[in-house]
Amino acid sequence: MIIEYINEALRLAKYEIIDDEEPYYGEIPGIQGVWASGRTLEECRQRLKDTLDEWIILSFNRGLPIPEIN
Repeated sequence: MIIEYINEALRLAKYEIIDDEEPYYGEIPGIQGVWASGRTLEECRQRLKDTLDEWIILSFNRGLPIPEIN
């Protein structure tokens, strides 16, 4: 269930190239505070996945709501 949630959230992710040392930036609309950057798109995507995973665990531990994705 959690893996499905992460995969669906990553399908909604938006990526852009920014002028920085790590030019790829990604975030997931509707999930505040979950973003990542990377030197490549794949590195950014992996970091975004890791960040989302940590965010879910933290939210569960604190009893915070997790937004519905589709």
